[in-house]
Amino acid sequence: MFHIALYEPRIAPNTGNIIRLSANNGCKLHLIEPLGFELEDKQLRRAGLDYHDLTNVSLHANYEEFLHAVDGQRILACTTRGGHRYDKIDFKRDDVLLFGSETSGLPEEIHQGLDPAHRIRIPMYAESRSLNLSNAAAIISYEAWRQLGFEGGI
Repeated sequence: MFHIALYEPRIAPNTGNIIRLSANNGCKLHLIEPLGFELEDKQLRRAGLDYHDLTNVSLHANYEEFLHAVDGQRILACTTRGGHRYDKIDFKRDDVLLFGSETSGLPEEIHQGLDPAHRIRIPMYAESRSLNLSNAAAIISYEAWRQLGFEGGI
């Protein structure tokens, strides 16, 4: 299945929602430190409910460690600065959907380190800045899963 990676997430309830999302669509979740909260945060647990045990979560000390863990897999930066709409991408098994932090997105050096064709976006009205992180992860991950025929789902 595919992967969701959160680069330095700051808001516990968003990450909790994405834990729940990952449990329901079968993707592996990567959390890239530093986090803006403790993993035992009450809001994280509340948002993730009892899905923590059903989710495959890896914690990475930094971006380089994360890159080593996903070596050889295609990384798609999900960003408001993406040049390609997410619904125009042909998703593949083991793709990594990389999301930046809620407060600052992905740093420029990460953008520059990825193929421009691998920077994708969700269409929005011009006046809008961004979507909530957990909403964006849901939109893109479900499109990826749909393209894989909702494999493993009921």
